[in-house]
Amino acid sequence: MKFFVVDDDENIIRILENIIHSSNLGEVVGSTSDSKSAVSQMSVLEPDIVLIDLLMPEVDGIAMSKAIQELPKSPKVIMISQVTNKSMISKAYESGIEFFINKPINRNEVAKVIENVIGKLELENKFEIMGNMFRKDQKKMVKQTVDPGHSIKLIFSKLGIMGEKGTEDILIICNYMIENHLSSFDFKVKDICSDLSDNPKAMEQRLRRAINKGLINLANIGIEDYMNEIFVQYSNSLYDFQNVKAEMDYIRGKRSAGGKISIRRFIENIILLK
Repeated sequence: MKFFVVDDDENIIRILENIIHSSNLGEVVGSTSDSKSAVSQMSVLEPDIVLIDLLMPEVDGIAMSKAIQELPKSPKVIMISQVTNKSMISKAYESGIEFFINKPINRNEVAKVIENVIGKLELENKFEIMGNMFRKDQKKMVKQTVDPGHSIKLIFSKLGIMGEKGTEDILIICNYMIENHLSSFDFKVKDICSDLSDNPKAMEQRLRRAINKGLINLANIGIEDYMNEIFVQYSNSLYDFQNVKAEMDYIRGKRSAGGKISIRRFIENIILLK
């Protein structure tokens, strides 16, 4: 993996470079303390993962993260800062970052977070290859109902939806996609429900109820502990962070409606995370 580090403190840059190299996580292809030129350097070097400080002079980390998302080859962003303000951390996630790490830097925490992001990148690449294979071969889709594994059920458990009827339907669809090498752009939920159920409308309703229940539970976790590991991991992967935040505001009575869910996003990302 290729890394790029942005921080106005040269000592922090050296520490992060040392963690990456000593943990055999990849190669640091560039670093800078100049926030103005950082994104243009990334566009040339094309790193896979970027580590940036939030409180940068001239161009702060949030503005930089938004600009990074517009690059043709957009790297994953890990933000590292001494900021503990929940509103600022929320804005950081809304800008498209994968993880937020609090300073002072903890070597083990940084290495673990980077490993998680690398794992996600590798799974996304694998999933894309599988999708390309399917498009080339045009294999006939066959209904499958085998349990895709304990890991997906573990995610259900963390979200508190293990007992929901819709989780069985999610497992069936996940296995269906895996067995038929379907990429995230190769399916419509209604079509798959029609292939897998005699009552596709009821199946889709069960899916929505289960996934929405997970959103509610995740929002409550975030209200109790914004830095909870489950909240951080799933609020910007299985769900869109803005909708999780909307659900949190709804629970607090600050909104008249909660966040929305996407069956498609949930299923394609739970396969990546499994």
